[in-house]
Amino acid sequence: MFTSNPFADLTVFLSPRVMQVYIVVMILAVAVGTVLDMLHKGSAEFFVRQRKKSAAAATKRLGVVDNTSLAVRTFMKEVLTSGEFCNPKRRISHLLMFYGFVVYLVTTIGMVFAYPVPDTPVPAAWPVLWNIGALMVLSGGYWFFFFIRVDVAKEGHSPFRLMRADLFIVSLLASVTFALIWEFVQTTGNLRATQIAFALYIFCSTVLFVGVPWSKFAHMFYKPAAAFQKRVEEANGSSSLPRPAEVRYIKR
Repeated sequence: MFTSNPFADLTVFLSPRVMQVYIVVMILAVAVGTVLDMLHKGSAEFFVRQRKKSAAAATKRLGVVDNTSLAVRTFMKEVLTSGEFCNPKRRISHLLMFYGFVVYLVTTIGMVFAYPVPDTPVPAAWPVLWNIGALMVLSGGYWFFFFIRVDVAKEGHSPFRLMRADLFIVSLLASVTFALIWEFVQTTGNLRATQIAFALYIFCSTVLFVGVPWSKFAHMFYKPAAAFQKRVEEANGSSSLPRPAEVRYIKR
C-alpha cells in the first residue's frame, strides 16, 4: 500500500490523461482564483499604492543588494520557518501542514505525469513520501482544527461550528483524508468502493482548489508580500508604525 503508486491503478477505470488534465485545470483554477481574489479585495492595488507611498517617504535609498537581502530574510522567516507565529503550537501545526502539503503535492504531480501506468514502475520513495506528506498534513491540520483554532481554544466554541473562513482547512483535510481512504480501498479489490472513494477525493480536491476566491488559500501568497513590504519600509525609514516600546521593570 505505501510503496505502490495509487494513481497508476486508475487505469482500471480512468485514462491517465484525464488525471493529468485535471491537475493542469486545478493549477489554472488556483492562479485564476488568486487573481480574482486580489481584484475583489484590491490587494494588488494596495501593494502598489503602499510601495509608491513608501518610496516617496523613504529617508534611505535601498539598492538591489538591500532588497535581495530583505527578500531572503522574509523567505527564511515567513515562508520556511513561519516565524510570524508567536504561539509555538500554531507554528508547529502550520509547518506540518505546509511542508506536508508541498511533499504531497509534488509527489502527486510526479506520479501522475512521470509514472501514469503500472507498466512504468515508480521508485518506492515516491509513494512513501506521498503518504508521509499526507500524514503530516492530517496531523497538523486536525490538531489545528480541533484544538488550536481561536474560536475553539479561546472562545470555547465547538470545532464543528464552521464559517466561510474554515473552507480552506476543511476542504484540505477532507481532500487528503479521502486520498488515503481511496488508497486503502484500492487494496481491497472492490472496484465500486474504489470509484466512490476516488470520486469523494476528487470532489473535495476540486472544492479546495476552485474555492480559492472564497477561502484563505490565497492568504499564503499575501502574507510574505506584506511581510516583505514591512521590512522594506523599516529599512528605508518610511514606516509609520511605532517602534516596540522598551519594557521597564519597576522594583517594588
